[in-house]
Amino acid sequence: MSVRVAVIGAGIMGADHARIIAADIGGAQLQVVCDASLDRARSVADELGAADVSTDPYAVIRRADVDAILIASPDETHAPLCLAAIETGKPALCEKPLSQSLQDCRRIVDAEMARGTQMVQLGFMRRFDPSYQAMRAALTGGRIGHPLIMHNCHRSVRVPANFTGQMSITNAAPHEFDIIRSVLGTDYRAITVFQPGASDASATGAFVLMVLETTSGQLASIEVHNNASYGYDIRGELVGDAGSVSLSAPVTARYNSALSSLERYPEDWRPRFSEAYRLQNKAFIDFVRTGRLSPSAASAWDGYYATIVAQTALKALSEKTRVEIDTPEKPALYR
Repeated sequence: MSVRVAVIGAGIMGADHARIIAADIGGAQLQVVCDASLDRARSVADELGAADVSTDPYAVIRRADVDAILIASPDETHAPLCLAAIETGKPALCEKPLSQSLQDCRRIVDAEMARGTQMVQLGFMRRFDPSYQAMRAALTGGRIGHPLIMHNCHRSVRVPANFTGQMSITNAAPHEFDIIRSVLGTDYRAITVFQPGASDASATGAFVLMVLETTSGQLASIEVHNNASYGYDIRGELVGDAGSVSLSAPVTARYNSALSSLERYPEDWRPRFSEAYRLQNKAFIDFVRTGRLSPSAASAWDGYYATIVAQTALKALSEKTRVEIDTPEKPALYR
């Protein structure tokens, strides 16, 4: 039997998720497309052959002909929609963030604990990216020795005018907060946040550099540059005491002309992580079928922890000092 999926949110990410469900995942069926704009929902549904459309996400979650929920609606809706999915017993794949409210994140964790089972897979898709998977394998396979430091670089072409400097931490950096934990297999002890004096700290998407200390003794650096102009560029290197491993982005073509050779950068994150999204969504359908979250997938607890780190980073930025990260004890459900 096909897993009947409702996609909530038909914007850029929701439409991409709907395409993956409709065309790329065997055993999955795009059942409903839901959006605040009925016209937008209908446009995506008609293109991809969805059975129905709606503007009421809570009614969609309760529908008997829907087995699973994919949440790609605005950030502030993620927590209430996850809670509604948990209440109805339907697994949900939720785009990050789980919530920027620590209290709401904790409510989701508590709701899963009350049911005694994990219901939410969080959309930290980099965990499924082949380049990060290779980095993790190099570490666990002993190829680089004991890990010492992980460098991370997150550069975007530009961000909208409403993208504040603080959002460089709360919106862009959580992917790095999560993937560092996933690759190194550790939590954090403290964070320090820097901004170069040569940059305008009040500018849209202001530049930030963060240094994290892990509980296992490693350091991790994160550069977030949201107005890099030249392209979408994700870089990473894990350095050990016996070698190092660097990310290698997929390159589809190299161009030679006018006495030069070049590779083109994508304009946004979707081409870079297209395979990661496909593998993530496939893992979600397997999760719906089996009730077991993929070992590679991020849980509600991981989403909660990323928000803890982001909120601590905001404090470090404001106080211009190193701030220790208060890591709560992980419940047995997530171990």
